[in-house]
Amino acid sequence: MLDDMLPDRRLLLVHAHPDDESSQSAATMARYLAEGAQVTLVTCTLGELGEILVPDWAHYSPRELGEHRQAEIAEAMAIVGVTDHVFLGGAGRYHDSGMVTTPDGRAGVPDDMPANAFWRADLLEAADHLVEVIRTRRPQVAVTYDPHGNYGHPDHIQAHRVLMYAVQLAATPSHRPDLGAPWQVQRVLWNTHNTSRWAEAYAIARERGLQLWEEADHDHGDDSAGRMFGPDPDQIVAVVELQPYLDICRRALFTHRSQVNAEDPFWQFFSIMQELPGSGEAYLLGAGQPFPAGDGPATDLFEGLTPDGR
Repeated sequence: MLDDMLPDRRLLLVHAHPDDESSQSAATMARYLAEGAQVTLVTCTLGELGEILVPDWAHYSPRELGEHRQAEIAEAMAIVGVTDHVFLGGAGRYHDSGMVTTPDGRAGVPDDMPANAFWRADLLEAADHLVEVIRTRRPQVAVTYDPHGNYGHPDHIQAHRVLMYAVQLAATPSHRPDLGAPWQVQRVLWNTHNTSRWAEAYAIARERGLQLWEEADHDHGDDSAGRMFGPDPDQIVAVVELQPYLDICRRALFTHRSQVNAEDPFWQFFSIMQELPGSGEAYLLGAGQPFPAGDGPATDLFEGLTPDGR
């Protein structure tokens, strides 16, 4: 891509599996596409080991599920409007690593996983696949998970590692000049729960009798209830409003039928959260240029940045 062909604002998002982008970033992608920005989505695996929720598909092998989930994400991205979607290293290069639940109820790394599981990927090799994407798309803003993968899934943690490493390598002139001219991402953001909205939605869900997480199904004070669902709200640096894109978000999410059941109590809770005034996709600052000082979180992920990246 030539510089004069690139839009002024360019956004890169890195997610682990098909459906992660629709549950966490659909409003962000839809907004910036509507505003004329370039939006690039990188998905790291095909999600071959995801839970199959549709009984008619229960017989799918991991390979067949991966193929099906490629179709689901293609449909979802058509709804959102994303045309620049790539799988890291090519579709199927990295396999879903799977996840186990530890005795204390947390996400953990399984003992057995495929040889090409993303968790076992060579970090430099995986990062170089992303370096090429960064150098050709030249995003000012890049988005992925926090260092814990938001909730501990091994592939989410690895996606975080790969992006953070790739951002450094992409800006280093001596590193792999065959992958393109160096490019410095100005701001790295980590998507996170909009803590106060999640706590508010949880209270409403309980009032409606929805049964959610057993470990969370007891009384809390307001402060602890808020902290269950995400970071200290003061750490949230930006929120992209969800309401203008609510229909797009829901239609994109529910194309992932193998993973998302609209009747499940969690997704009912999620819908409650989406409908709350002030709800939006929240972000932490992972690296790079901070947002200009202001009252509360920024409403534009590009606020304070220059179009040319310098």
